[in-house]
Amino acid sequence: MAMASALPLLLVPHPVSARVTAATFHSRGLALPPQPTTFSAPAATLPRKLGRLQQIHAASCCNSSGAAASTAGGGARLLAWYLMALDKNPVMTKAVTSAVLTLAGDLICQLAIDRAPKLDLKRTFVFTFLGLVLVGPTLHVWYLYLSKLVTISGAPGAIARLLLDQFIFSPIFIGVFMTLLVTLEGKPSLVVPKLKQEWLSSVMANWQLWIPFQFLNFYFVPQKLQVLAANFVALAWNVILSFKAHKEIVAK
Repeated sequence: MAMASALPLLLVPHPVSARVTAATFHSRGLALPPQPTTFSAPAATLPRKLGRLQQIHAASCCNSSGAAASTAGGGARLLAWYLMALDKNPVMTKAVTSAVLTLAGDLICQLAIDRAPKLDLKRTFVFTFLGLVLVGPTLHVWYLYLSKLVTISGAPGAIARLLLDQFIFSPIFIGVFMTLLVTLEGKPSLVVPKLKQEWLSSVMANWQLWIPFQFLNFYFVPQKLQVLAANFVALAWNVILSFKAHKEIVAK
């Protein structure tokens, strides 16, 4: 009877312990089951670091864009200021602009073309002075008069203004400029030899440079901005004019 009463107990399934040691598996020649992957503390912080790097990159991009926008805004403000100065004081604004360009043109000529061992400050001063008191004001008055003289629009009007500008005004103006330059530099006796040697070649160089540009200038650019547009070419012309005006006279 005792054995019979114990038999049901033996037949009842006992719960298996959830905790099985590694020694048990080794003792029975079994392989350990795969363990769940756990992340260490540094690996768990990786997403945070990536997020920080993305924020830094986005901030640097915003700073670069801001700097570019600031530069563009500064250029726009400078242009707006210049246009406002043209409206308020057109003659003075164009005179100062011409002075700056003649100054730069003579310095480039002396340093890059003549390769002078020492700057001739008197030459630079006279050249710049003529840009201030002669070139800028004269061009202002001439362009204004030319726009009133030739009222034809389109290409015919541009061609008419171009012919008057390049074949009447420019030859006279170049002669006057050279005469005053040589005189103010204290060499009035060299005026006639200088004109004989350099005037015609200067006029032809003027035609080669200015005729294509002035057609576009008279055709597309409003009268108020024509001197400003011409200033983009004037720097190169001032270098040429300075070289021609200060070239040594060859004795014949």
